[in-house]
Amino acid sequence: MIDVINLEKSFGNVEVLKGITTTIDEGEKVVIIGPSGSGKSTFLRCLNCMEDPTSGSIIFEGEDLADMKVDINVHRRHIGMVFQQFNLFNNKTVLQNIMLAPVHVGVSDIRKAKRKNFFTNIGNIFRKEQRDLIKIDKTKAQVIEEARENAYILLNRIGLADKADVYPSTLSGGQKQRIAIVRALAMNPKVILFDEPTSALDPEMVGEVLDLMKQLADEGMTMVVVTHEMGFAREVGTRILFIDQGIILEENTPKEFFENPQHPRTKEFLSKVL
Repeated sequence: MIDVINLEKSFGNVEVLKGITTTIDEGEKVVIIGPSGSGKSTFLRCLNCMEDPTSGSIIFEGEDLADMKVDINVHRRHIGMVFQQFNLFNNKTVLQNIMLAPVHVGVSDIRKAKRKNFFTNIGNIFRKEQRDLIKIDKTKAQVIEEARENAYILLNRIGLADKADVYPSTLSGGQKQRIAIVRALAMNPKVILFDEPTSALDPEMVGEVLDLMKQLADEGMTMVVVTHEMGFAREVGTRILFIDQGIILEENTPKEFFENPQHPRTKEFLSKVL
């Protein structure tokens, strides 16, 4: 699904990623662990095109996302992202947060189709324009209604349908993160990237977020998760990547990684966190 080839990222003179190469297959649950400042979050941000790689390639569905000629917004639709600090819009309700991206993308597609149709039928410019405007208003309403229905389905799934019309500031941390996860799901992504999704939560709220992530894993969602939750990594991960100083030092199945680590730095790290 995603082939990462010799990915490098620098900020000024600081090298953060130093030649990351790996493949993420459909259905995999890749868990990335390592010390703070090792480049884990930067790696995710490059996968989602939030950071431009300094060099290397990220091949997703046959196209290199590191190529500046590629329309990354088209591919972002299929790559969900869940952040450590939730990143919900506090001036929008829970329902509006979930609907925002599907409505924006749906309406954008309608407008692009209209422009294409307009130029194709330039000979009937005035009459065609009028017909298209009527069609677009109707289709836009349908897009909004479909997004609303899907948002309620997702909210019911996590037991928070009663929070649809409240603002994020009224929610607990665990509720905010579950809303952030279903916001990503609202775009029907092919892969979801999780950047330390529980590190900003109180300990008692961690479980409800991890339970939702486990459900997604059981349903076959492709996931790349940066986390310090070693129990989750062991239970849910299909492969563990250990990154330190911008390099993958070790990767293996959870069983082999935790029971038989090979690299001295991996052994040192695990001795401190387990």
